[in-house]
Amino acid sequence: MSSTPAVLQATDVWAGYGGPPVLAGVDLTLRPGDAVGLVGRSGVGKSTLVEVLGGGLRPGRGHVTFAGIPVGRTPMRHRKAVRARLRTVHQNGLAGIDPDRSVEQTMNDAFGEARKAGRSTNHDVEAALGVVGLPVRFVTRRVGSLSGGERQRVAIARALAARPDLLLLDEPLTAVDAGMRDEVVADIRALVHAEGIGLLVASHDLRLLDRLTTHVHVLADGTLIESGPLRDVLRDPQHAHTRELADALPDAVAGSRALDA
Repeated sequence: MSSTPAVLQATDVWAGYGGPPVLAGVDLTLRPGDAVGLVGRSGVGKSTLVEVLGGGLRPGRGHVTFAGIPVGRTPMRHRKAVRARLRTVHQNGLAGIDPDRSVEQTMNDAFGEARKAGRSTNHDVEAALGVVGLPVRFVTRRVGSLSGGERQRVAIARALAARPDLLLLDEPLTAVDAGMRDEVVADIRALVHAEGIGLLVASHDLRLLDRLTTHVHVLADGTLIESGPLRDVLRDPQHAHTRELADALPDAVAGSRALDA
């Protein structure tokens, strides 16, 4: 696979879990350097879309490609490169990781995956953890001993350690203490900006989206119904579902108390 910065392209994506489709014709493009948010009411399919974009769920119709390579049906010869260059972090953080492994071991796994895929990394576990506000003493901690917020932060550090082209985050900091969240967000924002990493963040946390993204897509009725800078979308909604979202978040529409506090 070429080292040229890659584009993630979803075209007419339909997906679900055996019943009515959750996604019904989604088109989306994400490039390195983009900073995109995904908003919508609970249950509209934000996590499903992230899962499809990251290759964890195959669409029933339509397709997703990364650098022109199918995602979810990636040919064997491209899998290592796609895995290193397109990273996904879910709300449950390190699910599937052996709880007896140390944080250092799980971080070294990520560095190893990146190296095998031809990605250049500094292999600095301490620096990688520092991006998410975790001190060096965490390297010896077992994954199973971490709190929910610590697991989420380690998961983000692992994803960023590979210096991916694109990073997909699904409610990534829900368990992180509110007093620490702003610091972590600022460090993540600085790194993705410096490295030119494309970012898609699915979240109900408007403060998080306001600080990490430059514009958002509103998801409703299985598709993306409205796009624009977050504050503009909420202040002047063009779709009924967006108006309902804005009505439920009057502080955000006012533009100061919820987002600037």
